[in-house]
Amino acid sequence: MPDALAVLAEPHRRRILDVLRAGEQPVTVLVEALALSQPAVSKHLRVLREAGLVAVRPVHRQRLYRVRPDPLREIDAWLAPYRALWADRLDALEAHLDTME
Repeated sequence: MPDALAVLAEPHRRRILDVLRAGEQPVTVLVEALALSQPAVSKHLRVLREAGLVAVRPVHRQRLYRVRPDPLREIDAWLAPYRALWADRLDALEAHLDTME
């Protein structure tokens, strides 16, 4: 299984997840939202599926794609210490600005 962070390094794949945040979508909606060809979107969806970031559900002749949150929780947990680092720095900046006129 590909590393989720490596998969999300590609901007089109992040954009696909942004569109799918609203809920399940067929490929046609993703093609329109990304202004890419259907084969290009399908290629990105395959990589996202292999990384476990999206799931697909067939409905009649369509396939609906949705975000799978579990791998994103793992990324969020990995980022938590870095967010704390930024929070500490922002708190220090705020304290410094409060001492200024």
